[in-house]
Amino acid sequence: MSLSESSIKSTEKEPVVKVIYKRSIDDSSQEAPKSEWSSLQFDVSEENIKKIRYEEGLYDPGSGEICTKYLPLSASSVFRHPYYNYPGIVDPGIKDALLKSEPKTIYPEDGQKLYLALCEESNQCPIRQFYRELLTSKIDLKYYGVSSKGVRPIACALKYNRFVTVVDLTDNFLDEDCCYHLGEILIENITLEELNLHGCRIGPEGLKRLIANLHINKSLRTLNLCKNKLGDKGLEYLAKSIFLGADIVDINLSYNELGPNSLTSLCDAFETHNKLKCIDLSWNNIMSANAVFSLCQKFAQNEAFEYINLSWNSLSGAKIGNSIRVLIARCPNLHSIYFNNNRLSSEVVKTICAGLVNCGPKLTTLDLSYNKLMPEDALLLLSCLKNRKVKLKYLLLDNIIVKEEFDALRKEILQQKFRKDTVITHGEVIPAFVPKGVDIREILFNRADFLCKKKKKDIALILLGIHKEFGAQMDTKMFARAIKTNGAPLDEDVVEAMTILFPGAVLAKSKNINLADLVDYLSRKWPDRKLPPTPPPEPEPEPDPKSPKSKKK
Repeated sequence: MSLSESSIKSTEKEPVVKVIYKRSIDDSSQEAPKSEWSSLQFDVSEENIKKIRYEEGLYDPGSGEICTKYLPLSASSVFRHPYYNYPGIVDPGIKDALLKSEPKTIYPEDGQKLYLALCEESNQCPIRQFYRELLTSKIDLKYYGVSSKGVRPIACALKYNRFVTVVDLTDNFLDEDCCYHLGEILIENITLEELNLHGCRIGPEGLKRLIANLHINKSLRTLNLCKNKLGDKGLEYLAKSIFLGADIVDINLSYNELGPNSLTSLCDAFETHNKLKCIDLSWNNIMSANAVFSLCQKFAQNEAFEYINLSWNSLSGAKIGNSIRVLIARCPNLHSIYFNNNRLSSEVVKTICAGLVNCGPKLTTLDLSYNKLMPEDALLLLSCLKNRKVKLKYLLLDNIIVKEEFDALRKEILQQKFRKDTVITHGEVIPAFVPKGVDIREILFNRADFLCKKKKKDIALILLGIHKEFGAQMDTKMFARAIKTNGAPLDEDVVEAMTILFPGAVLAKSKNINLADLVDYLSRKWPDRKLPPTPPPEPEPEPDPKSPKSKKK
């Protein structure tokens, strides 16, 4: 309350103020001297309502400043105009609130405050790990189980971020809306270089939304789409994006149920925009050697191409060898070729070896493991490493059976100075056949002797008799018939084994058994078994002189 309220009349009694000092007309408007201030007295009755109410806590005397009403009447040095001390009220923002839209909140480019605001708006719990990693180079949310509602704040926070270069969302199941929001990042972000969506199962429609603006972005280089069930339809969307100018150089398309039509789509896209360096097409259903050959021809036109993986695709045929040879001959920066776990056979090996002689200096890895290659094929591939021009450091032939000759050549190659760091793998080593232990002939004749004794026959005497009758050589069919005629109860496989173990001269129309060698072995095995000596011929009986026939003579 101001002093102006003192003019209000009281309902009971009006206070009286005595005039103590009166300014003369000629005096200036200066204040009274301080010596006269003590003479100022106010005679206030004891029944002053303001004082009574002030004591009761019902009245506040105010700030003590003089009321503007008394300014023109005062003789003090205070400015006389009332607005100098009490300016007019300025609009606190009512007009802007009614006539203008609400101003947008500007967040820092790192996205941390924006992420928290969006999480609060959508009633989502913020991910502390993501919030912290917004200031680092990598966002690692693999196996985190990010919900579909939580992807939008993540995408908006990354849209203008200048720190993050790698985003890893491995095994977070993302629907089409999530892919749309992730695709929006690619419009404004200029620092993101790698996006890992391994196992997110986005499908062809999710991929369509993800890469809708991929050709606009010029920073993304690596895209991992492994295990996303894309199919041939998804590859059509990707090929269209590459055709429009996407600058992807490293892409992983393994485990996506791709067929030959997918490779055809990629070949059409590479007609206009062929900048790919690394591609992984393993664990698909390609199977077509013609489609692979066409794709490799497109890669051969790109000198920057470095890496190809076509393992686990059931590939076979001579054209696969031609595909590998084209890549080796025309791609100077190629360093790794993986065609393992297919159905490659011997027909591709000679073609590959012909290409290795003219391979580039950067080719270091050739993986042909788990294919239908023979020991001779493995030896032919290994012999290429004798040439210094072949710079291979990893020749992988796992599960391919080799001979001792391969193992010896491998040790010889690894002892050379320019092959100290070379790694050569192979499957089981087949040793050269050397009979060990019991002689198979002994087992065979023991079996024959056992069978003959059951019928009270002697196999040694039967064979000695046949030798005596037919001589040193005998036709195998006649031999089998002679054994059967002599009553030996031998199976056909036992008789056939004898003819194999004691081979005779091979004629144009028949095979013989060497009975001389057979009898020689039997004489050493059973020296006591011999044919009985042949009795001398009986002399002719002398004629009886008394017989009538002799008399006639």
